[in-house]
Amino acid sequence: MFKNHPKGLLGAALANMGERFGFYTMMAILALFISAKFGLSGGKTGLIYSIFYFSIYALALVGGIIADKTKNYKGTILVGLILMSVGYFLIAIPTGTPVPAESFTLFLTITCLGLFTIAFGNGLFKGNLQAVVGQMYDSEKYKHLRDSGFQWFYMFINVGAVFAPLAAIAVRNWWVGKHGFVYNSDLPKLCHEYLALGDKMPGFERFQELAATSGPEVLSVSDFANQYLNVFATGFHYAFAVAIVAMAISMVIYLANKKRFPNPATKEKAVGLQANEMSLSEIRQRIYALIAVFGVVIFFWFSFHQNGLTLTYFARDYTDLSMLKINLGFTTIEGAEIFQSVNPFLVVFLTPIIIAFFGWLRAKGIEPSTPKKIAIGMFIAATAFVVMAIGSYNVPSYNAVTEMGGLSNAMRVTPWLLIMTYFILTVAELFISPLGISFVSKVAPPKLQGMMQGLWLCATAIGNQFLFIGAIFYESIPIWMTWTIFIVACVISMFTMLLMLKWLERFAK
Repeated sequence: MFKNHPKGLLGAALANMGERFGFYTMMAILALFISAKFGLSGGKTGLIYSIFYFSIYALALVGGIIADKTKNYKGTILVGLILMSVGYFLIAIPTGTPVPAESFTLFLTITCLGLFTIAFGNGLFKGNLQAVVGQMYDSEKYKHLRDSGFQWFYMFINVGAVFAPLAAIAVRNWWVGKHGFVYNSDLPKLCHEYLALGDKMPGFERFQELAATSGPEVLSVSDFANQYLNVFATGFHYAFAVAIVAMAISMVIYLANKKRFPNPATKEKAVGLQANEMSLSEIRQRIYALIAVFGVVIFFWFSFHQNGLTLTYFARDYTDLSMLKINLGFTTIEGAEIFQSVNPFLVVFLTPIIIAFFGWLRAKGIEPSTPKKIAIGMFIAATAFVVMAIGSYNVPSYNAVTEMGGLSNAMRVTPWLLIMTYFILTVAELFISPLGISFVSKVAPPKLQGMMQGLWLCATAIGNQFLFIGAIFYESIPIWMTWTIFIVACVISMFTMLLMLKWLERFAK
C-alpha cells in the first residue's frame, strides 16, 4: 500500500487517524448533544454547529501562517494536538441537566470555550500536517504519486473515523442503560418540551407512553423528564472523554515519527532554484487559480457537511433506527449517530477501488486532470441529494412530526435511504477532498504551502458557516425541498469548475 511512497506517509496517516477518531467522536454527537443538553431548536443548534465548524477550518489559515512564519511546522502541529485534548476535556466534564436558568449562560459558555479550543488546536494541526505530506512529494522520485499519496493518506485517517461514532454511541447508551433507562431518539426533545409546556406540549400522549416504558416505573412523568435528560446528557459528556484517549494515542504516534517528516528549511533548499525562478506574475496567477477553486468548493462543503446536521436530524426524526440496532451484551449501539460511521467506512472501502480506477485510466492515457475530477465530484454529490429528495418526498413535515410527538418505527423510512446517500456522497468526496488537497500542494508557491493549505480549509470554513441555513429550512419547508437546495448548490459548483477548466489545468500539469 505505502511501498513506493515516502517513509513518512504512514506515520503522518497514523497520527492523523488518532486525531480524526477524536474529531469524529465529537462531530457524530455534537448537534444532538447541544440539543439534548440545552434544549435548543434545530436552527439555534445548527448556528452553534456552523460557527464551530467554520472556526475549525478558518483557524487553519491562522495555523498555516504561524507555521510559514516560524518555519516550525512540527512544533505547531504538536501544540495543536495538546490544545485539542484540552478542549475535549472541557466538554467532557459532566454538568447537571436540564440546565438551570441561572447556570444556562455559564454552562453554554464552557461548552463554547471547549469548542473554540478544539477549533484553534485543529487549525494548528490539520493544514500543517497536510502541508508536510505535500512536501514529501516535491522530489522527482515521488511527485508522480502525489494524487494517490493523498488518497491513501485520506483513506487511512478515516479508519479512526469509522469506529469513533460507534464508540460514542456505546458509551452514551451504556450510561443510559446503567441507570435503568431505554434509548429513544425522540425522548430528549420531548422531555424539554414537557418541562417547558407541561401537558399542553405537542404529542403529550405519546410522551406519557414513552415515559411509562422507557424508565423505572416508580417515576412520575416530571421526574422521568428530569432524570432522563440528566442521564442522557451525562452519557454524552463521557462519550467526549473517548476523544481524549484518541488524542493521546495520536500524540504518541506523532512524536515517534516526527523525525521522518520533512521540514520547510530542507524543502526550501530542494526547491530554492524553482522558487527563485518563479516570476511574480506566475506566483500571482497560481494564487488566483487556487482562490478560484476555493470559491467553488464552498458550495460542495455547504452541502456535504450536512451529514452532521440536517442528515443527522433526518436520521433522528424520520429513519427506523431499530433496523440498525447492534446488541453488544453490556450495551447496545443504536442511534442517529451510527450513520456517521458509514461515510468513513466507505472512504476506506472505496479509496483502493477509485485509486485503481484512476490508475487504469492513467495507463490508458485518459486519466482526467485534477480540476476535472473535482468537477465530476460536484455532479456526483448533486445526485446524492436527488436520491434524498425522491426518498423523502412523501414524509410528513417537521412541524407535523412535532405535533404527533414523533413517528413510530412503522411510519419511518428505511435506513437504506441514508446509506445510499452516504455512498454517493463518499464517492463525490473522494473525487474532491483528497484531490483538492493534492491540487493545492501542487499549485501553491513553495514558500506559501502552509498558508494555501490554510486557505483551502478556510474555503471549507465558509461553506460550513452556511450549514445552519439547511437546519432552518429543515424545520420550515417540506423535507424534500431542503435537499433540493443542495442539489442546486452542487450543480452551480460543477458548471463553474467546468468553465475554468482549461485555465486550471495549465497549473495542474
